[in-house]
Amino acid sequence: MSTQVTANLSEDVVRQLSEERNEPDWLTNTRLEALAALEGLDLPDVIQTPGRRWTNLEALDFESLVDPLDQSDETIRDVEGDAEVLTFREAIDEHEELVRETFGSVIDPHHNYLTALSTALFTTGTVIYVPEGVDAGDVTIRAEMNSRSLFSQTLVVTEKSASVTILESIESGDVEVDGHRYFSNLVEVVGGENSYVQYGSLQNVDRETYTYTLKRGDADTYATVNWIEGNLGSQLTRSDVETELNGDGSETKIVGAFFGHEEQHLDINARVWHQAEHTTADLVTRGVLDDEARSVYEGVQDVGRDAWNTSSYQRENTLMLSDESEADASPKLIIHNHDTEASHSATVGQVDAEEMFYMTSRALDPTTARNMLVEGFFVPVLEEIEVDAFREELQELIAARLR
Repeated sequence: MSTQVTANLSEDVVRQLSEERNEPDWLTNTRLEALAALEGLDLPDVIQTPGRRWTNLEALDFESLVDPLDQSDETIRDVEGDAEVLTFREAIDEHEELVRETFGSVIDPHHNYLTALSTALFTTGTVIYVPEGVDAGDVTIRAEMNSRSLFSQTLVVTEKSASVTILESIESGDVEVDGHRYFSNLVEVVGGENSYVQYGSLQNVDRETYTYTLKRGDADTYATVNWIEGNLGSQLTRSDVETELNGDGSETKIVGAFFGHEEQHLDINARVWHQAEHTTADLVTRGVLDDEARSVYEGVQDVGRDAWNTSSYQRENTLMLSDESEADASPKLIIHNHDTEASHSATVGQVDAEEMFYMTSRALDPTTARNMLVEGFFVPVLEEIEVDAFREELQELIAARLR
């Protein structure tokens, strides 16, 4: 079902946002086209079974959540190497043609209601450009949300044989806002031939916030686009991480971790499209639920008719720490040719009683024993994270949640 445009959204509002940022006509028109498309677009697809929708996005009251003209953030961007790390305004000043050609080329602004909403209203974001042959090192983006709603766009472009690692985090600032908040972030990665991109994202906003993120990469010939996704905050999290393997020999890895407690709801999705020959994908996700938290996971490996000699693997495991928590998983293989190696698995379970008995019989109290088992449960995912700073920060947040 489509969603109605809220009363506080209008062409005048979108034009004001664009004029305040002195944007070129083509970007203003892109915003206006996204606004005009809203009434005919549906919310993102969610898994549903007869009589039940696993995530109820329709319950979100965008009339009260979205305040387009009062968006505020504090974002710090650090770069160690030679990548150009720019705000959108700076990127348009310095590389307008590049931004015009690539913005919206990986994520269609009209993909769904929430992508169009973000395209029409975004006020913050980052453009990362790595020229041909440059090994750019690490880029760090730390953002604080200081308003009721915040819409962000990130664009990464790596040219032939370039490489970069990007570490992004979002949390709530100290500005108090009555009621719920809404945060949206769209991330597009254009991976040029033989380039390497690793994008790590850590979401830890407060419990009054609803979040929607869509991250999608386009991998050219022999390119690698890897993702690391950590979700610990938010009342409702909808996270989509996707890669299109469009070039021969391209590859991707999607590593995810989440930890929900109280009444958090996490809708986590990882998707890969194998469109070319000799492509490789590895999807690894682990999550923990406590109290009355709920998770929904969907993993999709889609192997096209021309994607010969493909390797695609998927593993998802959820650990429940309470009888009131609930988890559902739906791994999927969509195979269109016979020259493919592919597998998928998903497990949902509770802390092993025998392991708990063994540890408590060695003089550990039950809480310490449980916490050690949870930390050990995350190890297979943490071992996949090559960036020490990201891995250590995620470990500390997991430990803090357990405390």
